[in-house]
Amino acid sequence: MVNQTPVQIAWVTPDMDATERALSALLGARKWVRMPGVHLGPDTCRFRGRPADFVADVSLSYAGDTQLEIITPVRGESLYAEFLDRCGPGLHHVCREVVDADAFDAAVRDAESHGATVVADGVMAGGMRFAYVSAEDAGVPYIEIACLSDDIRTFFDHVKQEQQP
Repeated sequence: MVNQTPVQIAWVTPDMDATERALSALLGARKWVRMPGVHLGPDTCRFRGRPADFVADVSLSYAGDTQLEIITPVRGESLYAEFLDRCGPGLHHVCREVVDADAFDAAVRDAESHGATVVADGVMAGGMRFAYVSAEDAGVPYIEIACLSDDIRTFFDHVKQEQQP
């Protein structure tokens, strides 16, 4: 079986400062790296089958080998804004990484064949492919499937190194 261990846990919140403080205290994250104004546009992202255009602030840290992500929607329709409106702040998704484009396509097809729905997908700046799949009726809001580019992997390694005392 392919390793499907989650590599990231993510929260959506309107108050990034408060969530960073709480996760630092509860999970031992040392330093957060913020990326304000991350834009995903209609040429590279879809939400519920339609081109998406939204902006979110993102903050990253690590607890051991697990990446922690905090997302604050800024503008536009997105799965983050929708979740915040429907559920309030909280745990949003876990992410699993795949090794290459073929494994990404296979993982998305496999999720769909098991009844999951692709809610959002696209390519982030830096070349990371992503798909958020959901099995809401089973209590699983989102699982993110990600295929990292070398540039994104290097950036994540930098964020992880920032955690060293």
